[in-house]
Amino acid sequence: MTTAPAPSTTTASRTAPAARQRRPLSIGRLAAWAALIAVIALSLFPFLWMIRTALSTTKSLATNPYSLLPVDFTWGAFRRVLGLSTAAQSVAEGGSGASVNFWIYLRNSLIYSTVVTVGQVFFGALAAYAFARLHWPGRDKVFALFLAALLVPPIFTSLPNFILVKNLGLINTMPGLVLPTFLMTPFAIFFLRQFFLGINREIEESAQLDGAGHWRTFFQIILPMSTAPMATLAILTFIGTWNDYFWPLLVGGTEDSRVLTVALGVFRSQTPQGSPDWAGLMAATLIAALPVLLLFIAFGKKVINSIGYSGSK
Repeated sequence: MTTAPAPSTTTASRTAPAARQRRPLSIGRLAAWAALIAVIALSLFPFLWMIRTALSTTKSLATNPYSLLPVDFTWGAFRRVLGLSTAAQSVAEGGSGASVNFWIYLRNSLIYSTVVTVGQVFFGALAAYAFARLHWPGRDKVFALFLAALLVPPIFTSLPNFILVKNLGLINTMPGLVLPTFLMTPFAIFFLRQFFLGINREIEESAQLDGAGHWRTFFQIILPMSTAPMATLAILTFIGTWNDYFWPLLVGGTEDSRVLTVALGVFRSQTPQGSPDWAGLMAATLIAALPVLLLFIAFGKKVINSIGYSGSK
């Protein structure tokens, strides 16, 4: 009498995932997928509506306001924003006809965001290292004070900062924009401190036995090991500074200090034909948001992973 051979473990291991994949779709799973697709569609709809408006002419938008496709398709709005069209062409397509110094505002936004990002990351790393590794009187109390500052809305500090910048004569200047947020923020210190606490102290002790002081340990050991969280903090700071509106509106009133977010408000107010240039405004908004979108697409996963890693320390 012969017996059938028992299936091998390899065969069983291969058939188990296949069996799991062939599970029939239940009503609950279908409902979950439908809800997920609906949420994604609702999230993307405003962005798609911006693209549709930017690729239309302002005069034609009123004729078919509910169309999901561009009305009278044209690239004229982008040409107006980039300064590539004449005043007559702009007025013919429903624009204001006013000139937009887009490249100057783009330069100001890049300078403002880059300088603030570099300052916050560098000085925030120094402060975070002092809170995580150095022992000095009142360290924990000062750190608790910094954490309490996270609860203070930025609007409460805008007026004192404005008075200080005004007394220093820095209104309508790039240093006046950068000064209040250049050194550090409570979030930057907390974020980097959480990572520094997870670094093995034996590495620093070995460096101290070799004669390295705190400065050498920080620059030659801690910083090279902290490139991931510092890059994450730099991306978050750059995006937040790039999207900042209220403070640049208070301080930057001239073309040499006006950033893109404020320039969009000025562009919207230019309505000699009685209504805003919605196509031009959406085109300018898309171009202004492009650097942030590229950063998020390129480094979004790394940012999320780094935040989770630092928060678990």
